[in-house]
Amino acid sequence: MATPTTVGSTVFYQASDSAVPIASPGATSTVDWEQRVDPQRLRATRLARARAELERSSLGALILFDMNNVRYVTGTHIGNWARDKYFRCVLLMRGQDPILWDIGSAAKTHQTFAPWLSADSWRAGVSTWRGAVPTDVGIEAGNAKRLADLLREYGLADEPVGVDVVELPVLRALEREGLRIEDGQAIMLDARAIKSADEIALLDHAAALVDGCYDELYRNLRAGIRENDCVALVSRYLYENGSEEVEAVNAISGERCSPHPHVFSDRLIRPGDTAYFDIIHSYCGYRTCYYRTMNVGSATSAQRSAYARAREYMDDAIAEVRPGASSADIVRHFPAAQEFGFATEEEAFGLQYCHGIGLGLWERPLMSRYHSFDHPIELVEGMTFAIETYWPTPDGSAAARIEEELVVTVDGYRQLTRFPADQLYVAGTQYYTGVELPRSRSNGHGPS
Repeated sequence: MATPTTVGSTVFYQASDSAVPIASPGATSTVDWEQRVDPQRLRATRLARARAELERSSLGALILFDMNNVRYVTGTHIGNWARDKYFRCVLLMRGQDPILWDIGSAAKTHQTFAPWLSADSWRAGVSTWRGAVPTDVGIEAGNAKRLADLLREYGLADEPVGVDVVELPVLRALEREGLRIEDGQAIMLDARAIKSADEIALLDHAAALVDGCYDELYRNLRAGIRENDCVALVSRYLYENGSEEVEAVNAISGERCSPHPHVFSDRLIRPGDTAYFDIIHSYCGYRTCYYRTMNVGSATSAQRSAYARAREYMDDAIAEVRPGASSADIVRHFPAAQEFGFATEEEAFGLQYCHGIGLGLWERPLMSRYHSFDHPIELVEGMTFAIETYWPTPDGSAAARIEEELVVTVDGYRQLTRFPADQLYVAGTQYYTGVELPRSRSNGHGPS
C-alpha cells in the first residue's frame, strides 16, 4: 500500500516498504537465503501509487501512451524499439485494474507469462504506427470508441480523462467521442517522484554498471582513440553485463567540449585533451545519467582550474540536499548563465541543473536557475535525482562536466555514483623525461 506525504499543495505517495532492507543490491540473481529486489513488490507498489494519485485527482481515468508510464502501471516491457511508436495504450480507471492494448503477439505473451493481473488486462490492439496507416482506415476512431465505451460502462465517461502523451489524430478521435481530455502526465510524474527501496536498489545497480564503464574508459583512454571507439567500448561493456538499453553515450573531447555539442563524433583524441562522457542506460528499466571528465596524458593548470570550479559548484549544491530543503537552496550555488558565456538561463539550460531519474530520464524533481527561484519545490525522502555541473576554460579549448546521482534520505542523501570525481584524473600514457643525476668529478670515477 501507499501512504501520502504532503509537500505544499502536492501529495506524493511513498510506499510503506521504503525502509525495507535489501541485501546485495548489486546482485542480479534470485536466492532463497536473503531478501533482494522483489519484482512482485516493485510492481504492486508502483500500481498502488498510480491508483492513489488518480484517486486524489479530479480525473476519472488515465489513458497512457508513454512507455515509462505503461511499464510503471503494468510491469510489462517489449523492448525499447517500441519507445517512439505510441501503439501501446493503457486505460487506468478508478477502482479497476489497468487494461493494456499491445501488439498482438505481445498481448498473448503477457497473458501467458504476466500473471500479476488477470488475462483480461492484456489485450491485442492496433494503432496507425505514427500515421503509417492512413486516417481513413478508421483505426483512431475505433480505438477511441473502444476506450469511451469502457468509460461509459463504468460510469466515468462524464469525468475528465487524463492523457500523458498523444498523437494529434488520436486526441481528436477521443474528443469526438465526447471525452474531456486533460493533462495526465503530471499525475504520473507525481506518482513516480518518490522511489521505493526496490527502485533505489535498481538505480544503484544501474549506476554500478557505469562505474565499471568508467574504469574501462580510464584504462583504455589514450591518444589515438576516437570518440566513437569510446562509445563502442562502453556499449559493449554495458550489454555484456546486463544492461537492458544503452540510450546514449556522449563522448566529447578537446575543442568540442565548449560549447557542449551533446553528441559524439569520430574525432581522434590527442595528447593533453580533456574528454568528458555521459553514459545513459537502463537496468531493469531504471536509468542512469552519469558524467565524468578525464584528461589524456597530461593536464594544464587551466584545465585543472576549470574542473575545480565545476567540482566546487557540485559540492556546494550537494551539501544542501536533505528532506525539507528547497530546490532554490540548491540552484543558488550554480553560476549564472552570464558567468560562463551565455546570455540567458534559457541558453545555458541543461549545463547546471538537477533532474529526477527513474524509469525515465526526466522525472521530478527538476531544478534549475531558469525556474526554481520563482517556483521552488521541497525535497522529500525517496526522491532520486542527478546533479550536473559544467565549466569551460577561459579560452574555450576545454571544459569540465561532472554529474552525481543522489537519493534523498531521512537525514541527508546517499550518493549512487562512485567512480572518483574529486579531482581531474589523467588517463593514458604517462610520458617521462630522464633526469641526470648529479656527478662528482673529484676522483675521475663518476658519481660519488
